[in-house]
Amino acid sequence: MNPNTVLYDNECSFCTFQMKLLSWLDWGNRFALVPAADARVGVLAPDLTAEQLNEAIHCVTSDGRIHRGARAIRFISLRLPLLVPLALFLWLPGVILVAERVYALISRNRQLISGLFGCKGACALMPDRAGIGGKSGKAKP
Repeated sequence: MNPNTVLYDNECSFCTFQMKLLSWLDWGNRFALVPAADARVGVLAPDLTAEQLNEAIHCVTSDGRIHRGARAIRFISLRLPLLVPLALFLWLPGVILVAERVYALISRNRQLISGLFGCKGACALMPDRAGIGGKSGKAKP
């Protein structure tokens, strides 16, 4: 089975930290993590612009559908055991509409959030999960 692919802004320390965390939560290797700057993005999601890729996380499913922002988080969370409660919450009527607005607010301010929470330093402390990059299909953040 082809893994689902998560496209993220590797120039953003907040985004990179989230992908490192995601790699630890992805026990079944259900997701390949691909930086937005990677050449594979043009093949995986040719209709996405660089601006769109930098605005939000995108998840390209194994069947080619693309989920963006809060909907990508919902899709990803439903497939990771520890995040299933979050996914179920995001499926409650109307919650995804609020989540999309919150996601957009966070996305617009992610550089500020990175500075406040020290994501760059946290990334340096959090080790890469064994198997990230190379043959596993996961890009090293």
